[in-house]
Formats: sequence, C-alpha cells, structure tokens
Amino acid sequence: MEFKSNRGIFLQIADSLCNQILEGKLLPHDRVPSVRDLAVELEVNRNTVMRSYAYLQDEGIFENKRGVGFFVSESALKKINDKEKKDFFENDLPSLLKKIELLKLNSKDLNKLLKEIFA
Repeated sequence: MEFKSNRGIFLQIADSLCNQILEGKLLPHDRVPSVRDLAVELEVNRNTVMRSYAYLQDEGIFENKRGVGFFVSESALKKINDKEKKDFFENDLPSLLKKIELLKLNSKDLNKLLKEIFA
C-alpha cells in the first residue's frame, strides 16, 4: 500500500479496509488481520493500525471481541455505503458537475463516454 501525504495514514488504512468490505474481500463476521500482522504487512507502527481499528470500531464497521480480535460488523457494508454516498453527493458530484459545465459537455458527450466506460 502506498500512502499519500495529504491524509493521515490511519485514515488511509481505514479507507483500504472499507474498500475491501465494499469489494467483498471482507464479509460480515470475518476476522480481520491482527493489529500486529497488518502493521508488519504495511510496514507501519502497530499504534497506527490500532488507531485505524479503533476508528472503524467507533464507526460501527468493526467489532472487537476481547481476546479474539476484530471482526467485520453485520452492518458494515450498509454503513460504508451510506457514508460513501453522502461523501460523493456532498464532495465529488458538485466538482464533477462544475467540470462538466466548464467543459460544456452535453448529454450526447456523456452518453458516449458512459457507453465506452461500461461497454
């Protein structure tokens, strides 16, 4: 995993784990890698991974079973989808619409692009 400097590493790790849930690589009730194992894999401090896991637990995406580890919660996928949709509509979509307006793209242009992307 390559980290970007514009966002905290613990948040980038949390985003990566959420993407794995969205992609179906991590399912509800799956045990996630231990803090130690993930820290070694990503070559980061264990405290950074622990901070990611605590953040995801606070968001209701992970559950901590003492002495056993962290698990994907039953409602993780819905929570992530809801958060991502909200973020898209509040942040990404307005800038995308502005770009479409600036480039003077019309529905014909957009339909052609969408057909190429989803072909």
